[in-house]
Amino acid sequence: MTLLTLGANAPVPAGDLSVLIRHGSLSGAEIDVSAFLVTSAEKVRSDADMCFYGQPSVADGAVTLAGSGNGETRFAVAPSRIPAGVEKVIFTATIHENRATFGQLADIGVDVSGVQGQIPCAGMTETALILAELYLRNGAWKVRIVGQGFNGGLPALATHLGVEIADPAPAPASPPASTAPTPAPNTVNLSKVSLTKQNNAVNLKKDDGRFGKVRINLNWNQKTKKKGFFSRGSSGIDLDVGAFIETHDGKRDVVQALGNAFGDFSRPPYVKLLGDDRTGAVSDGEWLEINGDKWSEIKRVLVYAFIYEGVPNWQETDGVIRILVPGQPEIEVRMNEFGDRRAMCAVARLENDGGQVRVTREVTFHTGQRDMDEAYGWGFRWSAGRK
Repeated sequence: MTLLTLGANAPVPAGDLSVLIRHGSLSGAEIDVSAFLVTSAEKVRSDADMCFYGQPSVADGAVTLAGSGNGETRFAVAPSRIPAGVEKVIFTATIHENRATFGQLADIGVDVSGVQGQIPCAGMTETALILAELYLRNGAWKVRIVGQGFNGGLPALATHLGVEIADPAPAPASPPASTAPTPAPNTVNLSKVSLTKQNNAVNLKKDDGRFGKVRINLNWNQKTKKKGFFSRGSSGIDLDVGAFIETHDGKRDVVQALGNAFGDFSRPPYVKLLGDDRTGAVSDGEWLEINGDKWSEIKRVLVYAFIYEGVPNWQETDGVIRILVPGQPEIEVRMNEFGDRRAMCAVARLENDGGQVRVTREVTFHTGQRDMDEAYGWGFRWSAGRK
């Protein structure tokens, strides 16, 4: 198999495409991979043409961020749905908050439906890279490996490609008499909020109280143990996400894979678990969805993670919960600060605070659901369950 080198191009298969970026990982730093739909001027038509963690699907699904984890990021591209006027789809990688440089990686691999390329990174001092571009030439789509680097991370790269960035407003010395202006609707918020022991809560506000589809992702270090010389079989950890939910009428419910209690998005409890990854093969982990348009009917949600199989050691799992609310900064809570051996971790509380969503970091450990229930006073009746 021939790997495309920097500047090389090749045709890609006809039809829908899968794009896999193998970027590896950096100690203490996050790598974000994004895609931009650009015109002949190498600029987006609007901020709606940027596909990234805060906007995972663009152009009616023409480009979708399909998942990330274990040092890889995947996109799904439907060339037939790419709008007229868009001449390229540019794939980029950036280091969150410029906490490292790409020179700490050996290389980055690009795979577009089997057409592969490689970008050597040794010696790079940049924190942002244009990796590759899909472009239409003589009626056929091709991929070119670019490897262009520059500094400034995702905000600088997005601005370079024509995206208007909403700068976070500084906190006022005293509460203003009137509500501070919010960013214009055509700006993109690239910020992330990491809840820690010192800064453990954040409030999210929408004037109409409708928050859209709130997506909660659990991901972890899905290490595998090889079972043979050529085997890829695994005996890793099965880490599950779940939630306790209480609506304003006092009804309480549990959503989790254990007991096949997958919930419901359109009806109470307005929380749904999207399947159950038993093998660790799904690179973007497990997902809960909350119907944020029904937030007025929800009183509180307790999000937790549970080690269903494998030896409990939270520090080794490097687990993280990400809370994605449309139009709001991504919120993350990490569970790797402790080497606790109890299988249950209460990760975060989402509470209805006068119509706002107040997210509070918990990261407390328990022997199981019953123990966690007693600690937080939910009052469920528990019996043995299985998946």
